Parts: sequence; structure tokens; C-alpha cells
Amino acid sequence: MIKKARFAGSFYPEDYTDLSNMIESFAPEQPARPTATALGLLLPHAAYFCSGKVAYRTLTSFNLSNTIVILGTHHGFSGAPFATSCITGWQTPFGIAKIDVEFVKKAAHKSKYIEIDEKAFCAEHSIEIQVPLLQYIKKNFNFIPILISESDRAIYKNIAADIIETAKGLKRNITIIASGDLTHYESQAQAEYKDSEAIKAILQLNPDKLLKTRDKLHISMCAGAPACTMLHACLQLGAKNARLIMYETSGAVTNDFEAVVGYAGIGIF
Repeated sequence: MIKKARFAGSFYPEDYTDLSNMIESFAPEQPARPTATALGLLLPHAAYFCSGKVAYRTLTSFNLSNTIVILGTHHGFSGAPFATSCITGWQTPFGIAKIDVEFVKKAAHKSKYIEIDEKAFCAEHSIEIQVPLLQYIKKNFNFIPILISESDRAIYKNIAADIIETAKGLKRNITIIASGDLTHYESQAQAEYKDSEAIKAILQLNPDKLLKTRDKLHISMCAGAPACTMLHACLQLGAKNARLIMYETSGAVTNDFEAVVGYAGIGIF
């Protein structure tokens, strides 16, 4: 069974050539030469015309493993709070991206929290938005989609451990993507300040500080749950370094600086 792209034609072009041209337009004049393999990445998940450049330039700044775990923000539309999918693959304008069904089933069996629930993905864009970018950049990969809801910090750490144990048991090298945006619909100045504090916590590889900073500053970010889970997983994998590749707000595209959304691209290695 194949899941058809729901957001082609809205969040990104549905035509192959148009999508290719849009993604190609995100490339800098001097492309990055990756030297490190990313254990984890924070990527934004807005429409490509707003956040695609941040996501693309972050993805192309690192080597990626052949197995990619995508932790999406569960915006609460439907389904289990920590949901995964075990259908064969997801269809996009670039073809079918294959799901690592064995990984999905073993992770769901191992975890107290992760459930196989296809309904959770019906109206959720946070994982799908990353797939065409990955297909364009990396031709051969399998992925594991997992939606992460707002919850207790201990649960994020537990889910991270389940992912790592599954990967080790299957002898998979993984890159873990946290798909989420930062400040929503505040002024450019407020977004830059609040987001800089959240970014500091991520660059310090400190998931607890990230959530404390979010709560203290009332940061209207949707990246908290997947980013915290990703950081816990990367720490368990031995991560020592983090690098901010790009930060931008929607104001750079819309010229509306009164109500922006913040987008950060960060690599953990």
C-alpha cells in the first residue's frame, strides 16, 4: 500500500519539473561540501517558498545515513500521540520513498509509546514536507516516520532510547530529522530574540534547557517535542557537536515583519 502525497500542490509544487526547479533555486552559489555525517538535524516544515531554502541548505551541509528517522510535529489533528506508519512507501512527484517497515514494526513492538496508526498521518504535513527534499538530495534511502506530540520530557527520552535500540538491533546507521518551526506569528524582533535562546540550547545539546527556555519565554514553537527527542537520541549516539546552518523568518519572503514564523536549520554530529 502506498500513501499518496497530500500536500503536493499546496506546500510544494505537484509537477516534477516545477518542484525540481524550485528546490534547485534554494542552492547557494557555492554549494556546501559536506565533511560530517549528521546524527540529527532540525529542519523547518513550512511551505517550500517560505522555509525550503533553510531546509535544503541544512540537508546539503551534511552527509546523511541511508536510514532516516523523521520525527514530525504532531499538530493534533487525529490519531495516536506517538504514531508511526508501516505502509510500503509514500508517493511524491519524485516517486515513491520507501519506508523501512522492519524498523517501524520492531520500534513499535519495543516501545511503550510508539503505535502504528495510519490515521495520524492523514492531515499532517510535518513529515511529508521533508520527503521530496530528501528524494532530490539523496537518491537511495529508507525512512521511518514518527509523529511526536507534546508530552513529558521523560517520554521523549524513552522514545529516543527505543529508536536507538531498534537501530542498533537492526545494525542500521541512522540520521534523525526533527521537523518543526520556531516562533509563530510574533514580530521579527521578538522572534529573533526568542529563537536565538532556543537555538543556543540546541547548540549546547541540552534538551532539558530547550524545553525550559521554551516554557520560560513562552516560545510559540512547534519544534519542541521532536527536537527534544532528536537531541536525546543524538546524545545516546555520542554526538559532540552542533552547527547552525541558517536562520530566517517568513518575513524574508513575505515582507511582513509584524507576524513572522522562525525557521532554523541545525546539524548535530
